[in-house]
Amino acid sequence: MSTGDAIVVLYTSFLPYRPPSPPSTSLRECSTLQTSRSLYSNANIGDNFGIINQGAGSIDTSAHWYNAQIGQQTNNIAGDQYILYVQDDLIRRLNPILDASHTRNRKRSPPDSECFPGTREEPIQEIIIWGNSGETLAAAIPATAPLIEAAVRGESGLVTGDTSLATQLDLLILSPFKDVIDQGVLGETLAKGPFLIVIDGLDECEDKQGVEEFIDHMLAFFAKYQNIPLRIFIASRVEKHIRERLETNGVHLGNLDTHSSHKDIEKWLHASFQTVAKRDRVIQAYVRERGSWPTKPDMGKLIKHTNGSFVLASTMFNYIVQPPTQEDPTTPMERLPLTLEMNGLDGLYAQTLARSEHFPHFSNIISTITLLMEPLPIVGIAEILGIKVFEVNHVLMNLQAIIHVPGTDQEGEVTLGHTSLRDFLTTENRSKAFFVPPSFHLYLSYYCFALSIERRRSNEYARQQFHAHWLSFAESETCNLIDEIERLKARQPPFFDRLPYQGFLCSMLFHFFLLAYNLPELNDRLYLLMECTKQLELAAAESSNPHTQRWFKEDLPYVHRWGAHTFRFTESTFKTLQRHLEQAYTGIHANTPALLLCGERGLT
Repeated sequence: MSTGDAIVVLYTSFLPYRPPSPPSTSLRECSTLQTSRSLYSNANIGDNFGIINQGAGSIDTSAHWYNAQIGQQTNNIAGDQYILYVQDDLIRRLNPILDASHTRNRKRSPPDSECFPGTREEPIQEIIIWGNSGETLAAAIPATAPLIEAAVRGESGLVTGDTSLATQLDLLILSPFKDVIDQGVLGETLAKGPFLIVIDGLDECEDKQGVEEFIDHMLAFFAKYQNIPLRIFIASRVEKHIRERLETNGVHLGNLDTHSSHKDIEKWLHASFQTVAKRDRVIQAYVRERGSWPTKPDMGKLIKHTNGSFVLASTMFNYIVQPPTQEDPTTPMERLPLTLEMNGLDGLYAQTLARSEHFPHFSNIISTITLLMEPLPIVGIAEILGIKVFEVNHVLMNLQAIIHVPGTDQEGEVTLGHTSLRDFLTTENRSKAFFVPPSFHLYLSYYCFALSIERRRSNEYARQQFHAHWLSFAESETCNLIDEIERLKARQPPFFDRLPYQGFLCSMLFHFFLLAYNLPELNDRLYLLMECTKQLELAAAESSNPHTQRWFKEDLPYVHRWGAHTFRFTESTFKTLQRHLEQAYTGIHANTPALLLCGERGLT
């Protein structure tokens, strides 16, 4: 591996262990430097659990870690002697990921991603040789703060995510860094060597074209400024659109698959089973009567079954040693042979999910955790779904082998154990009965919309994300908008203490109609408008309902982009629209005439 390469890419065909997060193509930066003296203290490289620091002596390279965000994946960038205090306004607008540093409490902020001592030593040493004396970027350099702030103020899309990945990279990192270098303000810092950016999980970005443009812009930058003291390290799965762009001069490609992890997995499994045996009386009694467990042949089968994947090894181990329940009273000794019969991760995921599938609200709870724009605590999930906290706990307690469950209901966040679980749940031919369809975004949008109307409730997620869930549903290529809306109406979610679905549909359909989204068919547009006025009429009939009254009065935080639109209707369509509006007026006048004085809701 040449130390002269500007970009190093470490790729693997396995699934790297990294924290789950909703799909995104946003690049966000944290604004507080976390101090550390350990090189690559929390780089998630390939199939390991994160920290590249084996505890056998320190690595004095003066490298430091700072958190950056590429496509919703938390990445750590080296740094140890600068602490940047950026103005609160800039911090707020950059919207950093909280508690994502390598020094975080991993029990409260999963994944608990510390590498087991003595594992992954060979690839770690290879990385260290290339990255020796690497320094950091962006928030580690105080002089970049005003440049980043100016970029954010001048380009609002950097905050809203409406700019491309390449533009975000340029305005938030590359250009500020180059300007500071040109100003010569870093002084002796540059004598230590180049600065380093680590990008983990570039393959997680769903916008493939955006990723290609991101890589092209990065390569063009280094081609233009060949002597700039900056290096970029990328860890990613093998993806055609990424590799094709990076097979060029100045880039070193490293394949983690050439470094066998079987011995590392064996070492970790032995230690993990020994730790569990020390506190599990059932295992202790079994060992006293029958000898060591797992047996050497069973351990060999387990290691072979993992196929070199730490993710699979961890999931298998968690499944084997999870506590028994009334529904699944099997012991670890009985689960081990069952695990060997399962078909990789998919089999483990299906078998684990089956432990809770018969509980009330199982499907809604799993679908919500999978599709949330950001993870929530247990009480947040219960509030959005309109169910009791104990009902969420009842489902999750059986799933701790694959889902991170916080220690308390109010604090900590429920997260998927690995991004591969989200892939499994959202791929119908893999998950089958456990499939989470994109159309569930419609229900999440309704639940959040209804919750946001209740001013007595303090659920910021609902108020901020109901529109994002609507767009995820309405713009999905696999969802038939009209069919799914009709299913929602037929299902009529039984909320007695929330806004009826008519108010939600009236608001969202009218807003969607006015924004003139990609609905080429006139019939689709007419459906939106006709259905909107119909739902207004139905809502007006329930205007004595306090939730409906609040909906009529509430000023919802839409992003207005009004424009002039002209639509032609047949006389029959016009009369139908007119009838719906007249009936709505009549219903409101009959039930709550005071609402007509507000003038804050209505169609004219």
